[in-house]
Amino acid sequence: MCESRVLSVSHAKANFETTTIQRRDLRPDDVLIDIKYSGICHSDIHTAHGDWGAAIFPLVPGHEIAGVVQAVGSAVTKFAVGDRVGVGCYVDSCGECEYCKQDLEQFCTKGVVSTYNSLDYDGQPTHGGYSQKIVVTERFVVRIPDALDLDVASPLLCAGITTYSPLRHWNAGPGKKVAILGMGGLGHMAIQYAHALGAEVTVLSRSTDKKAEALSFGADHYYATSDSETFTTLAGRFDLILNTVSANLDVDAYLSLLRIDGTLVNVGAPSQPDQYHVFSLIMGRRSIAGSLVGGIRETQEMLDFSAEHNIKPQIEVISADQVDEAYERVLRSDVRYRFVIDVATL
Repeated sequence: MCESRVLSVSHAKANFETTTIQRRDLRPDDVLIDIKYSGICHSDIHTAHGDWGAAIFPLVPGHEIAGVVQAVGSAVTKFAVGDRVGVGCYVDSCGECEYCKQDLEQFCTKGVVSTYNSLDYDGQPTHGGYSQKIVVTERFVVRIPDALDLDVASPLLCAGITTYSPLRHWNAGPGKKVAILGMGGLGHMAIQYAHALGAEVTVLSRSTDKKAEALSFGADHYYATSDSETFTTLAGRFDLILNTVSANLDVDAYLSLLRIDGTLVNVGAPSQPDQYHVFSLIMGRRSIAGSLVGGIRETQEMLDFSAEHNIKPQIEVISADQVDEAYERVLRSDVRYRFVIDVATL
């Protein structure tokens, strides 16, 4: 067993405490990672606060993990000690179902094992990246290109793949008009990917406060959703709207911005259900969809694409004793645009 210092919460909405856990002994196909940085995702906050139902406590969040290989099991072939690697939202799947065989492990029919707040196939709870070390089967470890520093690579393991995957799936590219709804941790990544893929990119945000930054990330247009004229001006404009916000929306209003056969794709996850009128879909053969990160092959593709196109999150590196404050700041949208924990401070 390998002892690791961690940040954990004992119950919903509790403050973080520094404790220790035992990571499992290396299995033949396992990789032991010395974690350098761990990003803070809004889903960490939802889970730690009990917004999505009961969690497994004590809870160690974190699924944006960047570090260096410290040891490998006897059967590991893809990685060696010293390699720069990452771990995202999942740490295991059956590897045998139809979706795993299509590199869509996130939809594993046996039930994918989440990096934290999940039960591994041996029945033990998983603990995430607010930790000095983690042990993961090599199938769920990805290589971080040398062009990406580990601190900026960290948020790509969730925020990056969460936005890259739907843009690729719904064919964002030349000739497509894509709107990014919300410009936070997810939205500022989506702008960069949509731009690099060749789409015409519009940002929809509550106010004009972030317009200059949105344009610097590659947006072609920017509109404030607080301006009622926005919805008249943009009616029937977009092939794809990627909704990155975690709040409930006037869904019908946003559906009106889609072209015929357009799609509103949700990657933000509000705690309460949305409502819409079915005629908003019928009258334009429009669709509402959702997307759940990507598989391991696509995650590696995203990292390589990010390195090739110099796509990086804008981050604020914090120490371990600032995580409670960081959670509060995320909830009041006081971050540009992603917090990353320097695990050396644990």
